[in-house]
Amino acid sequence: MTQRLSDDTLSTIPSDVARPRFDRGATRIGIVHLGLGAFHRAHQAVATQAVLDGGDRAWGIAGVSLRSPDTRDALQPQDGLYTVAVRSGGGDRFEVVGAILRQLVAPEDPEAVLALMATPDTRIVSLTVTEKGYCHHPATGALDEAHPDIVHDLAHPHAPRSAPGFLVEALRRRREAGLPPFTVLSCDNLPANGETARRVVSAFAELRGAALGSFVAREVPFPSTMVDRIVPATTDADRALVAERLGVEDAWPVMTEPFSQWVIEDHFADGRPDWTLGGARFVADVEPFELMKLRLLNGSHSTLAYLGYLAGHETVSQAMADAPFAALLAAMMEREIAPTLPPLFGFDLTAYRAELLQRFRNPALRHRTWQIAMDGSQKVPQRLLGTIRDRLKAGEPFERLALGLAGWIRYAGGRDERGGAIDVRDPMAARLKGLSEEAGDDPARLADAFLSLHEVFGDDLPADPRFRRALEGALERLITVGAAKAVAERG
Repeated sequence: MTQRLSDDTLSTIPSDVARPRFDRGATRIGIVHLGLGAFHRAHQAVATQAVLDGGDRAWGIAGVSLRSPDTRDALQPQDGLYTVAVRSGGGDRFEVVGAILRQLVAPEDPEAVLALMATPDTRIVSLTVTEKGYCHHPATGALDEAHPDIVHDLAHPHAPRSAPGFLVEALRRRREAGLPPFTVLSCDNLPANGETARRVVSAFAELRGAALGSFVAREVPFPSTMVDRIVPATTDADRALVAERLGVEDAWPVMTEPFSQWVIEDHFADGRPDWTLGGARFVADVEPFELMKLRLLNGSHSTLAYLGYLAGHETVSQAMADAPFAALLAAMMEREIAPTLPPLFGFDLTAYRAELLQRFRNPALRHRTWQIAMDGSQKVPQRLLGTIRDRLKAGEPFERLALGLAGWIRYAGGRDERGGAIDVRDPMAARLKGLSEEAGDDPARLADAFLSLHEVFGDDLPADPRFRRALEGALERLITVGAAKAVAERG
């Protein structure tokens, strides 16, 4: 029987597999991370391991799952160790990461999480909780005070469920204990993610009390970040690959690509790791970098996911191997997205676009279009609609962006082009399906139905006849000829 990856078996893995070079037992926890998913483990935790390997032992990570115990249950028998497999057409390389020293499940013991966040050693609380984890209205960014978790956390502040609830209660405890606040570091794919975190956390703190609200607004830093690394969902085939390579079993390795980017505003309350050792870049203002990535990478990724799924492509690389899809993305990046971006001094935008297309083509990553398509109602406002608004202001066309948006609407209806059911994972899934079924295959009715979603489209886009015409036209082509032919027409 194959042994499990752990501290005891670490010495048995092949010598060319990278591993922690620091004494884990002598390392303090300085970062509490909310949202212990694959992206954090392939991105921030890898960069933090470089810091720990460099000798600064104050920045071990405690990872907190806010919902499911699955990650804890997989990692705890492995002493928190897991494998990062970096895959590309040129070959694979493997690293065992040990930066996550403790794993907690918030619903099982919220007090343990709060106590850890309130200790003097904890100086940063980072987040990858996805858009929906901020309990906000995607169209406005404002805290959703009617969100069930927010309602619960106001009634039960010492046993919170939401990220804002945990952050505010821990900050309250630190304030009462005379400790400095921790820095709240959002690492989610949100525009101005630090400002989004600041807005919802400050609003929730104000609901808890005026003095607490004032303290959060005045004392707590919320630096924005830009994060970028493709991390597909782990499969059983991935586990088998890692076990064969390492000679030990790893219940939850992560697969990723060679590329990794992390741009961070350098504004912290009480020190920070030197993440430049892991390839990060500290800047005064992350907004231009974040906007570039959000629109070029995320907007293109979502467009490819919805249209590719409808056309029968299971993975991103399969869709990119279909020449019209690659042509559509290249043209959309160059002609519709890039003109909306501010100049970045010393940054080669043309090379960045080419690099994105090459990353999407990586055949070693089985990044499922279905996975990228999740939570579209939360992602579309940031990834596509902001760019469309700028194109409307400039009086310029946006047919390819409109086609990507129409792809989301067709996908969200829950039926593919062959009549099969789509497993739509979205906080608004039932509502989206109902709107689609009521409208049927009439493009105008379908557009009207979805444009009634104020929390997605706001008030301005539904009232703009240019936007409505473009969306109806894109829906008409998808309904009439299907995704593959519609993409070929626009590429």
